[in-house]
Amino acid sequence: MSSESVPADEPSTVAIVGAGAIGGVLADAVSRAGHEVVLCVRTPVPSLTVGRDGAEREVPATVVADPAGLAGPVDWVLVTTKGHQTAGAFPWLRRLAGPGTPVVAVQNGVDHVRRLAGASLPGPVLPALAWIWARREEPGRVAHAGGHRLIVPEVPVGRAFANLLAGGPIDVELSADFVTDAWRKLLTNVAASPITALTGRTMEVLHSPGIGSLVRGLLAEAVAAGNAAGAHLTDADVAATLDWYQSLAGARGTSMLEDRRAGRPTEHDDITGAVVRAADRHGVDVPLNRAVLALLTATSPAA
Repeated sequence: MSSESVPADEPSTVAIVGAGAIGGVLADAVSRAGHEVVLCVRTPVPSLTVGRDGAEREVPATVVADPAGLAGPVDWVLVTTKGHQTAGAFPWLRRLAGPGTPVVAVQNGVDHVRRLAGASLPGPVLPALAWIWARREEPGRVAHAGGHRLIVPEVPVGRAFANLLAGGPIDVELSADFVTDAWRKLLTNVAASPITALTGRTMEVLHSPGIGSLVRGLLAEAVAAGNAAGAHLTDADVAATLDWYQSLAGARGTSMLEDRRAGRPTEHDDITGAVVRAADRHGVDVPLNRAVLALLTATSPAA
């Protein structure tokens, strides 16, 4: 069934590929908006519990651990895996996505559509930026610490997605300049994530001697690469990112740091790699990001 033909008051079936922190929060949001949730996981979990504001809720969901167990296409698919895990979602997408099924890529970086190109999807792909902070405490248990925004392009399928989640705890904002918004979101990751991962320290490391100039240099290079790629960023975006870093508790980690500590592959190619690829395409010099990418590549196990 096409998403554009689903009335606002008619429940849809929404499959979520990836049961990490963001996937858990969105499963809860989809359920609270009145829709059926199919949770697609690599490792079976008996249930999904999401904690928010001191309360926990078990999310009504059908948990499936094998794409062969799916009946067929659904109304919507949300891909919430990390960027380097996207290819692992392809077997699920081949069963879940029909011609009328929008696939929403809720991931970091600026290359959402490119990552899903290999799946040869018959329907539209909608990139989405998550301003949501959550932590997967254990399999099947997610803590939603803050943030309730998703940003999507202002296109018909984006409006349909906003309608899908209306009434739930997550707000979907429509962007008239998604390229700029995507690069602005990338700025929040492009310095803090690699520096914490490489040093093995939490956000307090950003206040260490010499690190401040590295942070500003990484951000300035990302602004130059993003603008060359079509974004409209200014020094004010760098200042806003620095202010945001300053507002975070020093003991707070990053997802990349958690992956590094756990010996898992990191998202460096979708964050720092995105800056370097854009710079290469447009002839922009980004020596700091290039060096950081080389270090992250050398220290991350293969995906």
